[in-house]
Amino acid sequence: MRSAKGEPVNGLAAVAIAIALMIATPVEAMTLKIVAIGASNTWGLGVGWNSAYPAVLQALLRKKGVDANVTNSGVLLDRTSWMLRRLDADVPEGTDIVILQPGANDLRFFGTKEQRAANIAAMVKRLQERGIRVIVYDPDPIPPDAYQWDRIHFNAEAHAKIAARLAVQIMSPKPQAASLELITRY
Repeated sequence: MRSAKGEPVNGLAAVAIAIALMIATPVEAMTLKIVAIGASNTWGLGVGWNSAYPAVLQALLRKKGVDANVTNSGVLLDRTSWMLRRLDADVPEGTDIVILQPGANDLRFFGTKEQRAANIAAMVKRLQERGIRVIVYDPDPIPPDAYQWDRIHFNAEAHAKIAARLAVQIMSPKPQAASLELITRY
């Protein structure tokens, strides 16, 4: 190996140059790992898996140049107590962001506002202890035209709007890893 001036470079200098080049070489962008936890609205009941906000969010982020994988961990009829029980299994190591959409099943199926709030707080705490950014999407009120015929599940337009709002939140200046972000407006 020769230097820029054409002089021979010794072995140690060649190794140092090789290491410097490896360090200076751009590293591929890492994939943003997002998990969406919720019940039937997260799952996409009535609109289909590909029209549910997690799938739409992934497509929006990728369109904006963000390499993101959004895992849909919505479970039909789920309540926050069950979300809390499955939290660690559904959120693998290496997850960057969790979107928690707690829904209204607690209040619909004999739960209390207090227990729902306690379960949400416990999930947020557990995720923050793991260094995961948490976005709680819990808007109130939601306009009537955002629902399907059953007045429980979001329509496709609502899923698209939710995904767009979440994309803006995710792409905003990055807070500390284990932060809590609460979205209460539809």
